[in-house]
Amino acid sequence: MKAWFLRSFKKGIVTSSFPSGKNESLSPWATTPAADIGGEVNCPVDAIHNDKVDSGKCISCGICFPQFKPSLQIPQITTTRVEKSLSKSMKLYIFDSGTCGACNLEIMALNSPQYDMNRLGLSFTNTPRQADAIMVTGVLTDGMIDPLKAAIDSMASPKIVFAVGACAISGGIMGKSISEIVGLDVQVPGCPPDPFVIMAAIEKARGRI
Repeated sequence: MKAWFLRSFKKGIVTSSFPSGKNESLSPWATTPAADIGGEVNCPVDAIHNDKVDSGKCISCGICFPQFKPSLQIPQITTTRVEKSLSKSMKLYIFDSGTCGACNLEIMALNSPQYDMNRLGLSFTNTPRQADAIMVTGVLTDGMIDPLKAAIDSMASPKIVFAVGACAISGGIMGKSISEIVGLDVQVPGCPPDPFVIMAAIEKARGRI
């Protein structure tokens, strides 16, 4: 116990200063792939056209490697609405419409000491009735359409709808795009998106960056 205690002092503060400072780390495979040597690739989600990769479709399957490699560039976050009334505090509700679990893990990582979402006035809630924003993850199948609509309808206004990850944005290999069913305010591409990208999307949606 004593050795652990001393090591913690030597390591110092590990909490990120993002978004006021630069993001300290970014997972390479959370960035949009870019053409290295390019060429014909049989992409299972049709995300590649003219040696350009659509990060809203790419599921990081790796089939395009080595023709395409991580660009180390943050994927483009799409925001159609900014809600500044939520700039001080926001409660997030995660709606899993059928994920592999990766996007959920990246969202939940925001609650860890490295990211410390509480310092930004962010917190999770286990009911949409108390949520300011809903973060939809995974492929949307027919059986989850009504539960998704019910969850969004139960939220008080103003409310923000996030599609987190390529599966939620485009439907992945077997699902539907969330935008086909409900109105989207924010699209967070990646498979899965890095916690820093998710954090940036949240801050952008409430007008803080």
